[in-house]
Amino acid sequence: MTSGTEPRTRAQRTSDSRTRILDAAVSALVEGGYSGATTLTIQARAGVSRGRLLHHFPSRDLLLVAAAQHLAVKRVQDTEDRLALLLDGHPPTDVWQRADRVIESLWESFTEPHFWAAIELWTAARANPEIADALRPEERTLGAAIRASMTRMFGDELASRPGFTRLRDLLFTSMRGTAMTYTFDPRDPATDPMVAQWQGLARTLLDGPAAAR
Repeated sequence: MTSGTEPRTRAQRTSDSRTRILDAAVSALVEGGYSGATTLTIQARAGVSRGRLLHHFPSRDLLLVAAAQHLAVKRVQDTEDRLALLLDGHPPTDVWQRADRVIESLWESFTEPHFWAAIELWTAARANPEIADALRPEERTLGAAIRASMTRMFGDELASRPGFTRLRDLLFTSMRGTAMTYTFDPRDPATDPMVAQWQGLARTLLDGPAAAR
């Protein structure tokens, strides 16, 4: 008689330990910043041996880049899934109500741990060529994933309008810049006056003939 559970394969164990290391690295990066995310801290949080850690990630900086991207990709999908549930539960009455919900969901994602992990690495990359070289292709890939996700979130009707690309890029850069001010001026993101401005911007860029200019 069997227990009903199959023993894990070596590939599964390897994947599990890699995921634990990545999750531990993100946690250390968010809580302690770049300087506090040491290999010893990450190793202890992940519950793995130093040999296992180095097997997966021989460089601390490459580990931190991989960890930040690992979380960011997950959060992009989580944001999209969360919006889908919101829209299913409370269907928008028109495209503008949908746009408002999308903008609120996007802004919420800029207050989550993946954003602050990225900020730590961007700052470190200024004086660390290894991090900069590792970040550059990863950020390009992540940027493409975010743009594709935003297109799906806004929906075909709005995403097909002439002003959508401008809106998408302006939202992304403006939200990122606004979120960075929270490092020295913490406040409630839900009441940030910029949210209403972004929602108004969507109408200006996407509504009628003015959007084509």
